[in-house]
Amino acid sequence: MTRRPPPLEAHVTLAHGNGGRLTRELVEQVFARHLDGLLLDTVADAAALPPPGEGELLVTTDGFTVQPLEFPGGTIGSLAVHGTVNDLAVAGADPWWLSLNVFIEEGLETAKLERVVASLGEAARRCGVGIAAGDTKVLRRGEGGGLVLATTGLGLRPPGVDLGLRRIEPGDRLLVSGPVGDHGTAVMLAREDFGLRGDLPSDAASVLPLTRAVRHLPGLRFMRDPTRGGLATVLHEIRRATGLGMEVDEAAVPVNEPVRAVCELLGYDPLYLACEGRVVAVAAPEAADAVLAAWRALPEGRGAAVIGRMADAGGGEVVLRTALGGERLLEELEDDPLPRIC
Repeated sequence: MTRRPPPLEAHVTLAHGNGGRLTRELVEQVFARHLDGLLLDTVADAAALPPPGEGELLVTTDGFTVQPLEFPGGTIGSLAVHGTVNDLAVAGADPWWLSLNVFIEEGLETAKLERVVASLGEAARRCGVGIAAGDTKVLRRGEGGGLVLATTGLGLRPPGVDLGLRRIEPGDRLLVSGPVGDHGTAVMLAREDFGLRGDLPSDAASVLPLTRAVRHLPGLRFMRDPTRGGLATVLHEIRRATGLGMEVDEAAVPVNEPVRAVCELLGYDPLYLACEGRVVAVAAPEAADAVLAAWRALPEGRGAAVIGRMADAGGGEVVLRTALGGERLLEELEDDPLPRIC
């Protein structure tokens, strides 16, 4: 006769972090159940990974904290998977394994934790990535913001893929794979900040289809996902690394109408708002059309656009050509553009 495990308590307690029976039950009934087939070993201190094959091994690490933990289009769990996978993807790699560290605040509803972990597992399966190692900790009430996740990702960059800031040249074109600012706006609306409400979904998703479609194209120089600080922050990262300025056509930057409306109402700039499913690319002039066509052929890239070019000489300024025909400098982000979302 199979013995059924005892039901979990409705809320996580400090005892769930003591390493004893309650910890084991939490791991088995929440994490192992919802991540079935993704986990290597829940009892080993270290897991052996199979050799990934030919190519360059890449590693990335990240932490995730967001309020609310669930928002239209995702949860902190799917966000953690997509964020880690995307960092590998824009470097030209295929993700293989993730590690997962979970910091649970005492009092978190067990049902909400289960929904987050289920969302995390679903995202990992869609991305084809396994969970190689993990750990759970329980923090005292008031110390953890509900739930904090930390990840490390391992991926393999195929032979022949050569991307990097060092490859960018004057005259190269700037591209973005879709509308910007959706994630930052969606989370803000889900929190009902400023009395605003809405059901705009976050763009949080894997960008693997987008990066795989173009990473071998001759003339592709560089890719980056515009997360915290949005598109403007990526442009300034490129500026600092290359010493080159750039010219950006404001009218060419895709922005969804709900994002534009919220920004106009509250005085925000969508170029500084977070994205979680977009790619910014730099390509040689003769390669830009091929990148654009490859992206627009995918559902994830239907809104892709060429938005500007690298300057032909130094100067180090990001110049935005406005829809009215004027120019203004796109300054580097200093203050938070809106209440913190990550």
